[in-house]
Amino acid sequence: MTKPLGVVASGHKETSKAAKILLEEGGNAFDAALGAMCAACVSEPMLASLGGGGYLLAQTAAGDTKVFDFFTQTPSAKAGELDFYPIQADFGTTTQEFHIGVGSIAVPGVVAGLFAVHEANCHLPLKKIIEPAVHLAREGLRINKLQSYINEILGAIINATPEARAFATPMFAPGRLAEIGEFIHNPDLADTFEALAGHGPRWFYEGDPARQLVRDCEQKGGLISAVDLRSYEVVLRKPITVESHGARISVNSPPSPGGCLIAFALSLISKVQLAQYKWGSPQHALALANVMQASSLVRKHHGLESGLDDETAASILSGENLSNWNKTLQAGGLATRGTTQISVADAAGNLASLTLSNGEGSSYVLPGSGIMMNNMLGEEDLNPGGFHRAPPGIRLASMMTPTIASLADGAQIALGSGGSNRIRSAILQVLTNVFEFDMSLEGAVNAPRLHLERSHLNVESGFSSAALEGLEAEWPGMKHWPETNLFFGGVHAVARLPNGEFRAAGDPRRGGAVAIAGF
Repeated sequence: MTKPLGVVASGHKETSKAAKILLEEGGNAFDAALGAMCAACVSEPMLASLGGGGYLLAQTAAGDTKVFDFFTQTPSAKAGELDFYPIQADFGTTTQEFHIGVGSIAVPGVVAGLFAVHEANCHLPLKKIIEPAVHLAREGLRINKLQSYINEILGAIINATPEARAFATPMFAPGRLAEIGEFIHNPDLADTFEALAGHGPRWFYEGDPARQLVRDCEQKGGLISAVDLRSYEVVLRKPITVESHGARISVNSPPSPGGCLIAFALSLISKVQLAQYKWGSPQHALALANVMQASSLVRKHHGLESGLDDETAASILSGENLSNWNKTLQAGGLATRGTTQISVADAAGNLASLTLSNGEGSSYVLPGSGIMMNNMLGEEDLNPGGFHRAPPGIRLASMMTPTIASLADGAQIALGSGGSNRIRSAILQVLTNVFEFDMSLEGAVNAPRLHLERSHLNVESGFSSAALEGLEAEWPGMKHWPETNLFFGGVHAVARLPNGEFRAAGDPRRGGAVAIAGF
C-alpha cells in the first residue's frame, strides 16, 4: 500500500481537494494550506476572501513554530460620512447584528499573507499553488446544502449589491440565486489569482486594484487610503505555548486574545480531572460552563476585547493567577462569524493550521477582481469600544486561534475553528474531548457543544437531562438548540500519529471535508 503523503481537513471538499492535489505534486503542508486557502475563496465565498485577513500557525518538521499574522488593520482616515449600516444574520434559533458597506472595510491582509508564507515555507512556485483555485473559479462548482444555508443566513449582504448577489448566482441562470446542486463560478477571481502570480503582492497593494479601492472609498464613504495599503505588512510572531494534559500546545499570540484564553481555560480544566466523570454528565457540563465563565471574566477584567500584550498574557497564565482561579472554581464563586479553518499535516513532519475570515463580507466587490472585501470594521466583537474608534494602523484583535498540540505519545494535532467568539469554546471542547475522554479526533469534533458568553448560555442537543437541569439552574434562560449548528464553530482537525499514520476530522457544522493525499 502506498504511504500517505499528507492529510487535510477543511470546510469544503473542493478546498480539501486543492490541498490534496498540491501534496501529490510534491508540495509540503504549507503549499497545500495556501492552495486550499485560495480554493476556499471560491468554494466558501462568504467565509473566505482575498479581501479579508487571517493567521497561519506553522510548525516545520525541524520543530520551528511561528505565527504568520496577516489579519486586517484599522485605516488611518478619520470617520466622516460613511457607507455603513446594520443587517441581521439569521441563524434560525438566534440572530446577530453586523454592519456592512464600504465604511466597514478594514485594510486586508490575505494577499500579503499568501506571499509571506510562500516565501518562507513553501516548495512549489506560486503559479502551481493557485492552479486548483483558478480551475475552480473558471469551471465552477455546485452549491451544496451548507453554502445554501449560509446564503440564507447572510441574505441581507448578498442582496445588498448586484455585485455581491453575483457570488450566489447560477452560471446558467443569472437572474436568481443558485439552488442546491447548481453551479456558481467567479472568472474574475481566476484572473486576479493569475495576475498576483505574475506581478506579486505590490500589484494588489499599490497597482490598479489598490487605486480602484482607494478611489471607491473616497467616493462612496470608505476609509482606506493608499498609505494604508502600501504600508501593510505581515507580522511574524512567537506563539503562546503551554503544557496541559501532558501535551505541549501552541496557540495564537498577542495582540489577539483567543489563544491566551484557550490556554487559560485548558489549564483550569486540567485540574477538574473530567475523565472521572461521564461525558455529558452534570459535572462535565458545569465544569465547561464555569471555565468559559472564568475566561469571559478574565477577558472583561483585562480589557482583552481591545487586544492583548505579552505582559498581560504572562500574568493571566502565571501559576499564581491560575491557582487563584482554581480556588474560585472549587468554591463555586462563578455561578451568577464568517470564518473558515484549514488544517494540513504532511509525511515530512510539517503542520499547518490556517484560520481565514472575511467577517461576513461588506457587500462591496472590488470591480473586476471577483473579491468581496471584508466588513471587519462592522463586527461588534472586533470593535468593543465602538465602531471606528480604534487608533489608526493597528491590528484588530481577533478570537481566531490556529492551534497545534504535540501529545505525550508523539502524536501531533493541528486544528482551529471559525465562529467569532465561539472559536475559543469550540477548540477548548475538542481538545478536552481528546485529552480527558480519550475520544477519536472525529468523535471529539462531532460531539455536542455548549458556549457561554457573558451570562448567555447556548447548548447543543446531546447533553444529559440532568446536565441540562444543572445548567438551567445556574444560567436561567439557557438556549437549548435542537441540533448541531454552525453557530458553535467549525473545528477542522488533522493528526499525525507516532507510527506515521494520519487522522482527520471535518466539522459537519461547517461542511467538514477530509482528503488524504497519496491514495
